[in-house]
Amino acid sequence: MKRAPRHPAFAVPPLLPAHSAPPCHRVLGIDPGSVRTGWGVVERKGQAARGIAAGVIRVSERASLAQRLETIHRGIAQVLAEHKPDAVAIEDIFFARYAQAALMLGHARGVALLAAAQAGLAVSAYPPTVVKRAIVGSGKAEKTQVAALVGALLGLKVLPGIDATDALAIAITHLNASRIGI
Repeated sequence: MKRAPRHPAFAVPPLLPAHSAPPCHRVLGIDPGSVRTGWGVVERKGQAARGIAAGVIRVSERASLAQRLETIHRGIAQVLAEHKPDAVAIEDIFFARYAQAALMLGHARGVALLAAAQAGLAVSAYPPTVVKRAIVGSGKAEKTQVAALVGALLGLKVLPGIDATDALAIAITHLNASRIGI
């Protein structure tokens, strides 16, 4: 009697040898903005972190809010599909002096969170001061200092731009969160 093939979802995975390396952990960091949303993918294998990709989703300031949000959502969804991260880390809302600017940031952040949720990914949020402290050692560090250290940590020869390096910093912070007590 011939047996029916087993469905792959029910297959028992092979046991890993005791000496195998720990699995990679890939994180998409997002620095949301209503005109420029930075993103960066960082992967950790063992103790080493490496930058996989980074960029900026740019939208026209003249476009309607709905059009800008749709472009940001589509861009994040595309990055998620292409780079298949295990988790998403995003900059947390911070107190802004200008309510309108904070509201616009909240909208952009919301569509990024929606894209992550649609992909079934866990999302962690980190305030800017925590990211700066995790990367530079000071919560009051300048963006250029953060960018320089991100470049050094990931061995980047060319920095991808301030919004993208901020996103990479958020991803690095997430990868190191348990180690540094966040």
